[in-house]
Amino acid sequence: MLFSKRDKITESYDVVVIGSGLAGMTAANMIGRSGRKVLLLEAHNKLGGLATWFKRKGGHVFDISLHGFPAGMIKTCRKYWSKDIANKIEQVKRVRFLNPQYELESDFTKEDFSKILVEHFNVKEETVAAFFDELANMNYYDPPEMNNGQLFEKYFPGRNDITRFLLEPIVYANGSNLEDPAISYGIVFSNFMSKGVYIFRGGTDMMISMMKEELLKNNVDIRLHSEVDEILLDDEKIVMAVRVGDEVIKTRSVVSNANIKKTIFDLVGETNFDEQFINEAKKVRLNTSSCQVFMGLKEGESIPDIGELIFCSDDEEFSTDKILSTDVKSQTFSVYYPDMRPHLGNRYAIVSSSNARYEDWFNLSKEEYKKRKDFLIQRALTALDKILPGIESKIDHIEASTPLTVEKYTHHLQGSSFGTKFEGLPISMNLHKQVPGLFHSGSVGIIMSGWLGAANYGVIQSHEVENYLFNLEKNEG
Repeated sequence: MLFSKRDKITESYDVVVIGSGLAGMTAANMIGRSGRKVLLLEAHNKLGGLATWFKRKGGHVFDISLHGFPAGMIKTCRKYWSKDIANKIEQVKRVRFLNPQYELESDFTKEDFSKILVEHFNVKEETVAAFFDELANMNYYDPPEMNNGQLFEKYFPGRNDITRFLLEPIVYANGSNLEDPAISYGIVFSNFMSKGVYIFRGGTDMMISMMKEELLKNNVDIRLHSEVDEILLDDEKIVMAVRVGDEVIKTRSVVSNANIKKTIFDLVGETNFDEQFINEAKKVRLNTSSCQVFMGLKEGESIPDIGELIFCSDDEEFSTDKILSTDVKSQTFSVYYPDMRPHLGNRYAIVSSSNARYEDWFNLSKEEYKKRKDFLIQRALTALDKILPGIESKIDHIEASTPLTVEKYTHHLQGSSFGTKFEGLPISMNLHKQVPGLFHSGSVGIIMSGWLGAANYGVIQSHEVENYLFNLEKNEG
């Protein structure tokens, strides 16, 4: 059932899921499929979280975060969503790297990267093999033993160009930096390296529409425009309801797809947790945010095949700090050709993405904010013109988003595009041990960021919810 904003919900649920990012939707789908009564509440006007899109006049449709995800997304969607959804996931054939240190092209597989490391960067084959072996043996349950910088120095000492080649794509995928635990890089990179980078052919709007239909098919109730203000506990500090405005919805358990810090400190309240747990939760750092520039070509205009994903930079050397700076010279271009959405006709779109710090955008005057957005747009056009000379004359719509845009539409704390840093994972996974019936699923610990990580974490937490409800019913009976 799809409730309208005005519908009063009078029934109770086994599970209420707060937020419809891919982790929240996947958890709701899995639990609903098992026969439980599930309600999915979303504050925005559509499902998807950051996996979303928007439309503009002139027939333009822009994806926010489509490119790209690992091949594992096919298996995840087939097993936990539907075969039809999985069948629309296709490989990106051309990933390009353009910067002062090198110009390369790859299909983003382990075999191709190994070949490039040996033939272009002159690394010994045994060193490359040892590097990939170490990544393959990383497990997110193991305590981190080194950071990313130490990992690259171990295998490729003094090679900033190789660090750039290996780390830069993952910086854009989950906000990793050289100081983050190597596991935050290794697991994500290994996932991509298995069979390359993939996208959903048809666009995010089609994917989320198909997922919504699957949710409804599995009897998950959905209501949009419904921001949860509070998770209510009984006298024994066990989940009993959620509050949306002045409406109280009874439930036996909650899966929060909101930010882990917001879940603990705003929706529940720190007095309901152990002091040591709260102290650790306060140490959890939010990850970085992002900016994007959306460019739509005039109807009838076209461009040649320049690849679908281009990592582009004018910086002489690689630095994760430079990637986050306001005068950043690095960005990723996602190119959408007509076959992405054939129903729109011969339409092209290009999206520039770059990482950013929320604090560099917060509290700017209107004039400063506009000036900084204009810089983003001009930087994208200037870099793109080097790849496609004269491209600006073919564009009839262009606009930019910032960390404040992310914050406004997703309610992510500080506009975080990648959840929290690594220390957020144990806090998220142990939430139900503090408050019975309370679970969390979302981007935590970096490795859970991205489409595949979010969906799989939704699966993991759905099993935890099922175990909780089973034991609850066993004790009641």
